[in-house]
Amino acid sequence: MKFQLSPEQRQFSASLHDFLAGADTAAVARAWAAGDHDRGLKLWRGLAELGVPALLVDEEHGGLGGSPVDAVVAFEALGYHAVPGPLVETAVVAPAVLTGDRLTALAEGDLLATVVAPPEVPLALDADVAGVVLDLTAGEITDPETEAVRSIDPARRLFRVTGATQGTATPAAFDRGVLAVAAQLLGAGQWLLDTSVAYAKQRHQYGRAIGEYQAVKHLLADVVTQLELARPLLYGAALAGETFARDVSAAKVMAGDAAHLAARTALQVHGAIGYTAEHDLGLRLTKVRALAGAWGTGSFHRARVLR
Repeated sequence: MKFQLSPEQRQFSASLHDFLAGADTAAVARAWAAGDHDRGLKLWRGLAELGVPALLVDEEHGGLGGSPVDAVVAFEALGYHAVPGPLVETAVVAPAVLTGDRLTALAEGDLLATVVAPPEVPLALDADVAGVVLDLTAGEITDPETEAVRSIDPARRLFRVTGATQGTATPAAFDRGVLAVAAQLLGAGQWLLDTSVAYAKQRHQYGRAIGEYQAVKHLLADVVTQLELARPLLYGAALAGETFARDVSAAKVMAGDAAHLAARTALQVHGAIGYTAEHDLGLRLTKVRALAGAWGTGSFHRARVLR
């Protein structure tokens, strides 16, 4: 069977990339990391106009009634452009948990949600800006108290959350979060590859572009191979039925490994400039490192596939 994105999905992806390419997401991410949310929230409203938070909300509540494949398309683009905020939690996990008017508010982009799912997701992302805090193992956390925890990725602002819970647990929503994070990793890996290829074409040493050297070509070719091996697992997981849990874990492992290789290679290709805080490469390096362990480590997901 041959799988291809529909024309509508391709157009949606192109629209997201066009919008985000003109949004200076690097500056938005740096401001978000510093605790300035204004630009990030404005960006989220723009994404809401494109339908991102409504993707997995049913049409009855003002959503688009989309599929997991639609979510993967969106989160590859969001990962590519390093968009900050509790995107996975709001657009992918919360629609499986919330009901009624809050689901409608979420679809319209008026509500941000964050999630914990101990032990794999012990800390809530951006709990200080979220209107809803969900514990997938116990229910919604009411009147949450938050304590900031340092993150390896400053744009992923983590919080320890305490408070009483109400409602019921929804552990199945965890796998939706894993799928979206795997898509973010693949998108980040693709950005790292594209940026490294462009840099290798323009950076000259000894009178030649460094991309002309076989050693550099082979490094980049290895990244291409790993990304292309991970992508079918990601979309296959989005289409899975009874094996969804296993398949999203396999996709998370492969996407994480591919993005990690892309990050290492990008740093090697860029050399010293890649270590500077001013270069946008650093935003993806820390993002990949953080996402690789988010929503379950590689060891957790490998063990899950084995079981």
